[in-house]
Formats: sequence, structure tokens, C-alpha cells
Amino acid sequence: MLEIYVVDQVWQLALVYEVRKETFVVGQGIPIELEFDEKTGKTYQYVLLAEKGNGIGTARINTTHSDFAKIERVAIVPKFQFQGYGRKLIEAVEEVIRTQGYEKIVITSQVQARGFYERLGYQVNESIKLESSIPTIYTEKNLKKIGAH
Repeated sequence: MLEIYVVDQVWQLALVYEVRKETFVVGQGIPIELEFDEKTGKTYQYVLLAEKGNGIGTARINTTHSDFAKIERVAIVPKFQFQGYGRKLIEAVEEVIRTQGYEKIVITSQVQARGFYERLGYQVNESIKLESSIPTIYTEKNLKKIGAH
């Protein structure tokens, strides 16, 4: 059975890091010091998808901006990709953000995920250019326009 956690336990955080390592460091060859950009002592908010104690997917929520929340470090373990888990993850993260009162979500993503985010209602903003060693796009979604609860 698929479980969705707003991470508040150390074991959940361990699974978040396992998912990110398997997806980005092992799966895509991203240097580990670039993937794990968190600062010691700072609190981060994560959502975790897990099944039978194994991490399937994760995303980080950044609420440092007053006018939008940003979804970061979206990762689905490679063997679980293209099976609907990414959609379940983003929908769960959007619900967390919605309950926090945000009306706009931003995601900066690797270019190859563009179609995935567009299918979920995100608009690509081509005018925003991002500095990154990986080709990246800027997407946004206005929750108010889609009838937030």
C-alpha cells in the first residue's frame, strides 16, 4: 500500500535521502555535493512516497518566498518512473502547499520533465532563464485559477 508522509521522523528523512541518491547521484551521475545542498541546522519540509518501508519518491517544499511556494528536488526512484508515482507525489505536495495558504507554486525542473509538468497544469515561463549546469526550465501554477479548496 502506498503511503504519503509529510516528513517529521528521522527514518522518513533517511528514505528521502536514499531516493535522492538513487535517482540523481546514481541514476543521473549528479555529483553528491551538488545534489545535497541543504544546510546543517536548517529545517526543510519534505513529502515522501513509500511502500512497505521503501522510498519511491520525494520532493522538498521551499516556503522562503512570501508570494509562492517552490517544489524542489522532485525524485522518483528510476525503477518506479513512468508508473504514475510522479503525479501522485506532485498532487500530494500541492495539497500540502494549498493547506499552507499559498496560491502559486513554482517548479524549476530539468528540461526533459517539461511535458510531465505541463500535463499537471504547470505553465513554462520561457522568459526566465536559469543558471545551471543541467538544462533547466521554470514552471508555475496558479492554484487559485484551478479552483483551490
